Amino acid sequence: MNKILIANRGEIARRIIRTCNRLGIETVAIHSEADGDLPYVSEATEAVLIGPNPVVQSYLQMDKIIEEAKKRNVDAIHPGYGLLSENAQFARKVAEAGMVFIGPDSAIIEKMGDKIESRRTMIEAGVPVVPGTEDGTRTIEEALEAASGLGYPVMLKASSGGGGIGMVRCENEQALSQQFAGVKSRAKAYFGDDVVFLEKFIADARHIEVQIFGDHHGNIVHLFERNCSVQRRNQKVIEESPSPHLPQDARERLCEAAVKAAKAVHYTNAGTVEFIVDQNNDFYFLEMNTRLQVEHPVTEEVTGWDLVEWQLKVAAGETLPPQETIQSKGHAIEYRIYAEDPKTFFPSPGKLEKIEWGRDARIESGYEQGNTVTPFYDPMISKIIIKGGDRIEALTKSQNFFNHATIVGVKTNIPLFKDFVESQDFVSGEYATAVLPQWMEKTKEEKRV
Repeated sequence: MNKILIANRGEIARRIIRTCNRLGIETVAIHSEADGDLPYVSEATEAVLIGPNPVVQSYLQMDKIIEEAKKRNVDAIHPGYGLLSENAQFARKVAEAGMVFIGPDSAIIEKMGDKIESRRTMIEAGVPVVPGTEDGTRTIEEALEAASGLGYPVMLKASSGGGGIGMVRCENEQALSQQFAGVKSRAKAYFGDDVVFLEKFIADARHIEVQIFGDHHGNIVHLFERNCSVQRRNQKVIEESPSPHLPQDARERLCEAAVKAAKAVHYTNAGTVEFIVDQNNDFYFLEMNTRLQVEHPVTEEVTGWDLVEWQLKVAAGETLPPQETIQSKGHAIEYRIYAEDPKTFFPSPGKLEKIEWGRDARIESGYEQGNTVTPFYDPMISKIIIKGGDRIEALTKSQNFFNHATIVGVKTNIPLFKDFVESQDFVSGEYATAVLPQWMEKTKEEKRV
């Protein structure tokens, strides 16, 4: 593999370029008009303007991206995460064009991208799933009947999409009736498919995922778990590994279930199996992400492996190392820094007039001082990854980092993290998916008093 095109932008493009440079692989970066001045564009071997600012006119232009790759004699295309990374049609088009798609086969992406289909597959494989509807819920009448059987609260989810925009919690019949049409409409608009389904909401649950990898020789391994329970609007903002307050036997069962899930679909390349874990440490399959995750550096820090390098080598036909050679040492925590109002989480685009980071951290950033965060894309500025010999050391380093970190020019969630990482709610490690909004509400009440 001599040259790859990166069908993405920002920090993940920089991350891929860094590994490619180390391996002697040339890179082609694509960029919109708004992104022309970002660091990844100049760091790549070559760069090409792919279109205007809106993603549908630039980063989602499958045929144009493939055409540009052909012009530059590219061997493979790396999709990063988001954008086209889980688009089965794109993976298929890349293969048909005679290039390697650095990710799983299009059939796997298609199968696991449909949440209803992936639930069925996991049930057949013997992996526990959250109680829910086994088929798409087409009408509000069907939804109300199903919810009555499951018991409230329930999660109403888009079958073809995830994250905050693809799901909503419904506490009762009235909420479900009010939300049903809106979720179907958003699912159609954002994911091209209005099929929705219901799952039982599991209270006080943790969101824990397992990093898996498969090669083209039938080998599948795991690289342990990450706790992703600190979320805002159902989207992760802090991830850590190992997961605190998870007994070793539960950790082993989780990892075994993830490998079983991957084997059920003959998985290849990087993937993540996501679970909901209840207070009894019983776990349920949520979904499989058929790509590299935003939070993959957490796993890299505790295992010492370069997951982008693994992706490239697997795509080139190489064999994965055996499971027993993969160990986890120390503790790592990732914090996602966003250009957003820390009180409302509304995006705060603008020029990054000044950036000052704290110490003892790995910083993965799509921007540098002087760059502009535009309103066209996800407002994540950087990922801060901090490692310690244990969780206490990682927390101490985190607190010190945020005491010295400053960004001027846009609002960010740095002030939020500065207070949150010192709170007992987070320090205790005994937190569930509602911890951040609950802590924010509690803090607000305390200030009123």
